[in-house]
Amino acid sequence: VQLVESGGGLAQAGGSLRLSCATSGFIFGDYAIGWFRQAPGGERKGVACINNYDGTIAYAVSAKGRFTISRDSAKRMVYLQMDSLKPEDTAVYHCAADSAGCFPRGTYDYWGQGTQVTVSS
Repeated sequence: VQLVESGGGLAQAGGSLRLSCATSGFIFGDYAIGWFRQAPGGERKGVACINNYDGTIAYAVSAKGRFTISRDSAKRMVYLQMDSLKPEDTAVYHCAADSAGCFPRGTYDYWGQGTQVTVSS
C-alpha cells in the first residue's frame, strides 16, 4: 500500500495550492481518504475526507468554504484544493486511507509521508 502526497510548497496569504494524493495497493472504492495536517508543535488534525464507497464528504470547520476535496477514481487520486490560504494553514499535510470510513474508531489504516505547506503573511 502506498499513499504519496504532492503539491505542497510556499504560498502567500489569500493564495491557493492544490495537493494531490496518489494511491496504490488497495481497493480504492472500498476506502475513505482523508487529509490531515500537523503544524509544528501541534496535534495532527483532520481537514477533509471523502468516502470512496458512497461519495460522502466531510470537512473540518477550519476548511469549510475554503478547501475542496475531490477524487479521480480512474487515476486513484484524491485532491485537496486549498483557496484563501491563511498563515495558520501552515503545516505538514498527510493523506490517509481507512476501510472503516471517514471516522474510524482508531487511527487510519495507511498514511502518506506528507507534504509541507507554508503560507506567508
